[in-house]
Amino acid sequence: MGHVSRHSTVVFAGTVFTAAAGYFFKVYLARVLGAEALGIYALGMTIIGFLGLFNALGLSQSAVRFVAEYRATGKLDQLRAFLARALAALVISNLFLGSAVLWVGPWIAARFYHTPQLSRYLVLFVLIMVLGVFNTFFGQVLAGYKDVARRTIISTFAATCLTILFTVALVSAGMALRGYILAQVASAALILVLLVANVYKLTPAPARSIASSLPALEKEVYLFSAAVLGMDVLGFVLGQADKVLIGFYLDARQLGIYTIAAAMVAFVPTILQSVNQIFTPTIADLYSRGEHQLLGRMFQTLTKWIIALTIPLAATFIIFSRPIMHIFGPEFEVGWLILIIGTVGQLVNCGVGSVGYLLLMSGRQKILLKIQVVMAGLMLVLNIMLVPRWGITGAAVAGAIVAILTNAWSLREVRSELGLFPYNRSYGPLAAPVLVSVTTLLVMRHFLAGGWQLVALSLLLAYASLIAGSLLFGLDEDDRMIVRAAWQRLRNL
Repeated sequence: MGHVSRHSTVVFAGTVFTAAAGYFFKVYLARVLGAEALGIYALGMTIIGFLGLFNALGLSQSAVRFVAEYRATGKLDQLRAFLARALAALVISNLFLGSAVLWVGPWIAARFYHTPQLSRYLVLFVLIMVLGVFNTFFGQVLAGYKDVARRTIISTFAATCLTILFTVALVSAGMALRGYILAQVASAALILVLLVANVYKLTPAPARSIASSLPALEKEVYLFSAAVLGMDVLGFVLGQADKVLIGFYLDARQLGIYTIAAAMVAFVPTILQSVNQIFTPTIADLYSRGEHQLLGRMFQTLTKWIIALTIPLAATFIIFSRPIMHIFGPEFEVGWLILIIGTVGQLVNCGVGSVGYLLLMSGRQKILLKIQVVMAGLMLVLNIMLVPRWGITGAAVAGAIVAILTNAWSLREVRSELGLFPYNRSYGPLAAPVLVSVTTLLVMRHFLAGGWQLVALSLLLAYASLIAGSLLFGLDEDDRMIVRAAWQRLRNL
């Protein structure tokens, strides 16, 4: 528990930094580039996002599970084989699919998206795709080594700073959208060098050796990677179908507005994502050693704090939706309803905790795959029905419905298959601090004028009241352990 909370604290610090820097950075981009340019960028990302699923081959998530498992069990030959064969497969698949983007991309840009100017940037998008796949893989290897703090410093702090620095320099030089995309390429290249160096340093010496032949990969690696690949494809449908259909039915400007609202919604599960970064390999570790009781206890405690710490941020987005979207510029304010609807869906996602990773890391990937197959089909049907009628609001409604149903179904399967349930009586003492936090936001919104200063102050007061109330009334033994471990890590930092 201490290990998870310490590393989650670093990840959370990195996520908060990224959220704060990313928010102001998105305001800068929205005002400098405008909705249409951001829409063109989003269309390009859907192309490489789809093909990027296949060049990853499901190996990134496999790295989390099998690197952690092989190191815990001392199977260093299998670790060496996994790393070497995975890298070879990634090189081959990226060469093939990168060429496919350059060949098919112009047709998609002109005929499907009706945006031929997208073709000018395809080479840069291919570089983003290739570098992104390798960065994700090496980052997940670090997670498998349970050194998420090190990965966060590289992939969050360093990557965010480099991207912002390069973007401001290139956009200010008059390169506009091309400068923004080129900045991401340069940042990703530097981050890849840092990740490779750190993975090499943490990999045990026998697993780095090239003196002997590589053993064959275990059958479970192929089965798991194939399942993850299938889930990645379905995840693309769940995560990108709305943008693809907006690009097809509407225009780049509408997509630009939707993309900014969706980017804000992506900040809501910050706490959940921070916990998942280190809890994911811990699930594989504990489950493989039969520590089911400890796993269940951690699941309950972590989910409780994910919910409590997410509610103030989600409530801020809902209560201050109009002022938040107006900050990006007057043309973006119409996206306020998208922000509310998306936030509700993500609040449910956070409310059930790490249910998806519990199924995946315990070998129940077939169940998770079944859920995603059904939900991906539903996502497509809802978007085809709602986007032509309600525009970007229809896309937001479809996404929220699918998010709610996916997480409810996953929670049911976790309880049925693993006998784990995240809720218990320890949630009760947190009700009063959460209520005070939300009331603080409502009071601030009612009596004071809008503006980003009001939003920032209200969010700080909401979290201050939640934390103060929790420290006074809401901590049990496991909670105090988390607080002590997190405080120790912050002091060390």
